[in-house]
Amino acid sequence: MKASELRAILHEGERTVLGTCIVSPSTKWPGLITGCGLDFVFIDTEHIALNRETVSWMCRTYTSMGLPPLVRIPTQDPNDATVVLDDGAAGVIVPYVERPEVVRSMAGATKLRPLKGERARRALSGEDLEPELQTYIETHNAGHILLTNIESVPAMENLDDILAEKGLDCVLIGPHDLSTSLGVPEQYDHPRFLEACAFILGKARAAGIGAGIHHWLSPEKQVQFVDMGANLLIHKADAIFLSEGLRNEVSELRNLLGQEALGHHTGEVNI
Repeated sequence: MKASELRAILHEGERTVLGTCIVSPSTKWPGLITGCGLDFVFIDTEHIALNRETVSWMCRTYTSMGLPPLVRIPTQDPNDATVVLDDGAAGVIVPYVERPEVVRSMAGATKLRPLKGERARRALSGEDLEPELQTYIETHNAGHILLTNIESVPAMENLDDILAEKGLDCVLIGPHDLSTSLGVPEQYDHPRFLEACAFILGKARAAGIGAGIHHWLSPEKQVQFVDMGANLLIHKADAIFLSEGLRNEVSELRNLLGQEALGHHTGEVNI
């Protein structure tokens, strides 16, 4: 899938696209990922220590495999958005967005490239571009996807204004931060959390904007978010699959060997 195709699907809602979070930069990973039936990959640089060269290698590799890489940047700085696009990202995920002006500045970084400075500011304020320049800008940025994390009560309160910003392609729920902001941390079955998800996802789809969530629940529990309107699901992460699989099989081996399970922390992943 090309980035432009993924972007169109998000707006049109013709089907639900599936991805996972890739934590490992191992050169072994792409070969393992390629046959898993994914539509895209999510690379997180907000919570995961990945340097620029590594992220660029990952982006260009997954792009060549037909898996558009969506990269979450660590800040709301437009310069960080332009960096990951230069490094091969198909989409930029902006963390913890609560105000529409953040979306506006990020739209400038992702949808008006290579305009910069005063010219970009005037265009974001509504000034028309020359027809030839407008066509060039639209063509140049056709494959750039802008996503914003919606993960707090203030973000929900400002959601209509956020969704109204030109250039936004998808909102993405961050379950851990959203549940915490709602006062029910990590209680993903709590009515308050589920009502908030339905509100966010429904609002986004009604506005013609993609609606997504990244979660580590079981597949049967994640389908409920599609029923609420989600058309993008980020399912778990490579680190979670490794941890779960290894833990379960080591436990099985110890049982077969007649050994007691060792006491250990099961680990948490809140990406």
